[in-house]
Amino acid sequence: MSHEIEVVTTLFEGNRNEENSGPMKKYMKDHFPFLGIKSPLRKELEKQFFKETEILKRPFNQDFVISLWEKDEREYQYTAITYTGKFIKKLPKDVIQFLGGLITTKSWWDSVDSIAPLAGELAKKYPELINENINQWSVDDNFWLKRTSILFQLKYKDQTNEALLYDYIVKNADSKEFFIQKAIGWALREYSKTNPVSVKEFIRDNQLAPLSIREGSKYLS
Repeated sequence: MSHEIEVVTTLFEGNRNEENSGPMKKYMKDHFPFLGIKSPLRKELEKQFFKETEILKRPFNQDFVISLWEKDEREYQYTAITYTGKFIKKLPKDVIQFLGGLITTKSWWDSVDSIAPLAGELAKKYPELINENINQWSVDDNFWLKRTSILFQLKYKDQTNEALLYDYIVKNADSKEFFIQKAIGWALREYSKTNPVSVKEFIRDNQLAPLSIREGSKYLS
């Protein structure tokens, strides 16, 4: 076990809260055990960990992320994502494959939706990743990769590649998967803050699931 893993484990174990862990596990549909450390405290502990180990002053360590990913309790995966996010603007483009691996392992909306904007940051820096990787994600058998392709531009606002967003939505519009229908609605709702007219027309002109329409129309008059 690396020193960093030892430090973060000691910190987290010392703040284990059985009272919180049950409801947190239940909220995630019993997919993962939890230590019971709620988000504000976890963020404080992460800060403490980063300060104590000075890990952010060293090069990005994929093995550290993998070690956290392999641990049972969900808080470790959240910390792995926080750590990766601290480096994302400096990382090389092949990290997209690493992110793809995280998206498809221990997958649930909580991790996937935190990794999607990291993929978005990489794709902003290396637009060729869209052709090289994200296009494939949009039609992959793994619906979490599909969801990521729909959501990776979520924070792009007026930098959104509208044609691409709509293309990925159309490709997945007939999906019966709740998490795809919801992602479509969320992406449209977010983009409607930037271009309401376009989103309104898109919803009108395409066959979308009722859930996607409901979610996507929230800010449209």
